[in-house]
Amino acid sequence: MDGYGNHTSKGKDDFPRKILSQLHGSNGPVHAVTYSSSPGTYILTGSADRSIRLYNPIPSTTTSSSNSSSFIHKPSPSTPSSPTSLPPPGRLIQTFSAHGYEVLSLAVSTDNATFASSGGDRAVFLWDVTSGTTIRRFSNSGHTTGRINAVIFAGVDDSLLVSGGHDTTVRIWDVRSQSSSKPVQTLGEAKDGVTSLVFDKEGTGAEVVAGSVDGRVRTYDVRMGRLVTDVMPGAVTSLCLARDGRTVLVGCLDSKLRLMDRSNGQCLRTYGGDKEGWTNNEIRVQSVLGGKERWVVAGDENGSTEQNGEGRVWAWDLLTGKLVAKIAVPWGPGGGKVVVGRDGKEKERKNVVSCVAWKDGGFGNQFCVGGTSGVVTVFGDA
Repeated sequence: MDGYGNHTSKGKDDFPRKILSQLHGSNGPVHAVTYSSSPGTYILTGSADRSIRLYNPIPSTTTSSSNSSSFIHKPSPSTPSSPTSLPPPGRLIQTFSAHGYEVLSLAVSTDNATFASSGGDRAVFLWDVTSGTTIRRFSNSGHTTGRINAVIFAGVDDSLLVSGGHDTTVRIWDVRSQSSSKPVQTLGEAKDGVTSLVFDKEGTGAEVVAGSVDGRVRTYDVRMGRLVTDVMPGAVTSLCLARDGRTVLVGCLDSKLRLMDRSNGQCLRTYGGDKEGWTNNEIRVQSVLGGKERWVVAGDENGSTEQNGEGRVWAWDLLTGKLVAKIAVPWGPGGGKVVVGRDGKEKERKNVVSCVAWKDGGFGNQFCVGGTSGVVTVFGDA
């Protein structure tokens, strides 16, 4: 067990609980995290400080661990809740800057040569990884108001970008076209902001799935011009598609995660809820499939009740719906920051864990989380 109460050795469920490293450098909350495409060696983060950072999550030097196989020494009896050392830092490789406002979403191309970003400035950028510069900016004829919450690659050989935003539209952009900055298609069926997007590479290979605050999951077959709409009981804030494309994990602001059968719209399993203590009623909290799709993993909008501003990550068994892990996420160097509330009293700021990514599209051996602390924590096998 490490200094944060996490078991560092695998339990019967084999869920990875060990903190491998923390990624520092952001000057504000982290809103987006994603791994590079397979084999997922690197991590990209998007921050409220308008920057994108590329990391190698493996520390350059490792701290010797105790018999618990943890990078964090066991706390002394006099300070049972405070670890005596912090997780080792990952390696910052490069910082990318072009956005005028916070970065909210990131997507990496299959060949890892480019990545896309979107944010509060109503812009979608396409980046060249090697040069660290933007190749294209999709904004002049794009989303009209508010922020762009999601961006993904789509189409054959990642030839398209798809973005969704506060203006209730989904817009499809041709990456290869240099002559036009206009979207090739605009989908305007949503009645409220679009929060999340996924692309089904299996099946027809032409389906874009969009989640919206209006409580709808819309599947667009852009090749056939067909739309299928599934009604959810709350605002949709997160989507994660299974690798075979047959099911999708949907997160809503009714404190439930649902595994949906895409062929008939049937709910196969629910996760979370008040009985377990996991609630999500206010902000966008990401959820993903991990461990070769054995687990459902989600952040936490409430943070831990413990000191030092800890956050939490929750994990459930995909098939049974049983809660298998509730893991503390340390704030980072310095612990939880003290802020002054509206009543003039000092309060400790909690680490709200809002973004989650699992290596290799859910099939790798580690995952990472980010949130209000501005520090990304990487978990993996013991």
